[in-house]
Amino acid sequence: MTNPTLDLRGVTKRFGDGETAVLAVRGVSLTVEPGEVVLIMGPSGSGKTTLLSMMGALLRPTEGSIHLDGTPISELSEERLPEIRLRRFGFIFQDFNLLSALSVLENVEIVGELAGLDRRTARARATALLTDLGLGQRLDFLPEKLSGGEKQRVAIARALINEPALILADEPTANLDSKIGHEIMRLLRRIAKEQGRSVVIVSHDQRIREIADRVLWLEDGAFRDIVTMATDPVCGMAVERERAVSAERAGATYFFCSRGCRDEFLAGVAHEGGADDPQARD
Repeated sequence: MTNPTLDLRGVTKRFGDGETAVLAVRGVSLTVEPGEVVLIMGPSGSGKTTLLSMMGALLRPTEGSIHLDGTPISELSEERLPEIRLRRFGFIFQDFNLLSALSVLENVEIVGELAGLDRRTARARATALLTDLGLGQRLDFLPEKLSGGEKQRVAIARALINEPALILADEPTANLDSKIGHEIMRLLRRIAKEQGRSVVIVSHDQRIREIADRVLWLEDGAFRDIVTMATDPVCGMAVERERAVSAERAGATYFFCSRGCRDEFLAGVAHEGGADDPQARD
């Protein structure tokens, strides 16, 4: 059994004191497993960004604990935190935050050097990442010459160069059109699954639900409900278990985006001559 990448227990963040105190996050607990993609949604002012900042060791919780790969990062001294952020996290922001005077390659390479890689290793790793993300012909371009989708791919490469255990994304599709945003999120999910990296996304974008393993709703600083996602075995679409069409076979439950996919699945089971009689549920 693997240990969770991220473990939050009773995390609370209070700003100010006395009657003017603001409770931004209250008693939140959450575990995120290796390779899992978790989406946190909620209205403006619900505490999403504050919670993400605590996960990334940018803010210290007022109460509770946060562990990253077993390390209690909420208890570390301020002197230790910059190194933890550089070496253990990957950050993706809605405004990309690329350095306008540096090329695509240099924007990624510099983060590798800050994380402790020598220049040659940082350049080689940055080149490989950018090429894998389809930017091999853009290495010498300045950010102003890139499209929004290309800028976000650079941001993803920058987040990956230190080989982090946890990637934190704040509204990563906010400045992208629908098609490009969907492609970027599917790319991020592929990276999470293939490389075993945990991803936590904070967003208002309903489209991201499709790529998440879990969707959590944050309101007034606390989780209100949790939506568990499943993958349709026929079309590969992510679906909410609570709303999906389902079928059981050999003691396992399968979830589908539609009756059509369920019927196709059951027809294939019957064609294969399975010994177990599958049962369908709407």
